[in-house]
Amino acid sequence: MSSENHNADKQTPPPDWKMEFEKQWKAISDKTLGFYHEHEQLFSLSKIAGVLGGSLVLGWLISGIYIIDQGNRGVVTRFGAYTETTLPGPHWHIPMPIETVSVVNVEQQRFIEVGYSDAARVSKASVIPQESLMLTSDENIIAVRLAVQYQINSASDYLFNVKSNEHTLKQLTESVLRGVIGRNNMDFVLTEGRSQIVAEIKTEIQEAMDAYKAGIVIASVNLQDAQPPEEVQGAFEDAIRAREDKQRLINEAEAYSNEIIPKARGAAARILQEAEAYAAGKVAKAKGETERFDQLLVEYEKSPAITRKRLYLEAKEKLYGSTNKIVVDTDQPPALYMPLQQMTAQQAPAGSTVGEPELKVERQSTDKNGARNTSGNELRPSRSK
Repeated sequence: MSSENHNADKQTPPPDWKMEFEKQWKAISDKTLGFYHEHEQLFSLSKIAGVLGGSLVLGWLISGIYIIDQGNRGVVTRFGAYTETTLPGPHWHIPMPIETVSVVNVEQQRFIEVGYSDAARVSKASVIPQESLMLTSDENIIAVRLAVQYQINSASDYLFNVKSNEHTLKQLTESVLRGVIGRNNMDFVLTEGRSQIVAEIKTEIQEAMDAYKAGIVIASVNLQDAQPPEEVQGAFEDAIRAREDKQRLINEAEAYSNEIIPKARGAAARILQEAEAYAAGKVAKAKGETERFDQLLVEYEKSPAITRKRLYLEAKEKLYGSTNKIVVDTDQPPALYMPLQQMTAQQAPAGSTVGEPELKVERQSTDKNGARNTSGNELRPSRSK
């Protein structure tokens, strides 16, 4: 059985691919020649040239289609002369070499820098002394670094009115910067004048670019750095510290003045008010005494004896009102009594209770010669008030 299969394999030869390819190619060639002979009139040179020419013209016309992205403007020129500016969207122009389109980005923020290059942010060696060193009005030298941010507001003016717009803007910025710095002194540039200087530089640059019709609008001007040269940096920092100390002392003095002056004014106002009140009190008291004297005069004219007695008693009451002894009018010689509240305030003697002090009475008597005799006696209630 196996020998029969082996003989069968030997009887089937492998396919010849070359012969098969030639066979198929001959069949295709015969069909193509047959089609050509049947439609020979379609393959004339004039018709072929017409088809090719039409295809070329169609492709040339299609090449005039272009699309402007958002934020860009298309500037169309015909044989190099400006034709129109197209807005974002699809457009068509006469293809080259008749018309060409230049696309300009009008929303991009562009920068130029004076005094340093892009690598200056990493290394101080990239600073350009020829651009940064400038002379002030007081003949001092300072190093200034400036950055200008701008946009294109007219694509056609930007392309055709000024050659090398960025280089022109940089030269103009450096010229304006030197002019503004040269009109001001060093202290003004380094301290309170920075904002004013930036505003002047921006205004002058914009006026010059408008005069050139460069199609550029200045968005912002940033004074990145303004300082003395490195050779005098230490001395300048000392001067700045001295100026700051001066200003600090001035502020402290003003604060002290603002604190003391209101207090002094308040004290002066209080003293004036007290003086006015004192004067008003004295005047009122004097007027009251005058009125009282007038009333006493009227009463005295009516009954002089009674009025004199009354005045005598009132004077006596004022005289003895502040004394520490009480005079009791009795049939016997006058007796002097110590006030009870004065005795209770003293230290109680040993063996006595607080609140029941031992009181003594000094009775005064007058002999014929006018001498006073004092004798002790127990305290007795008086008949006086």
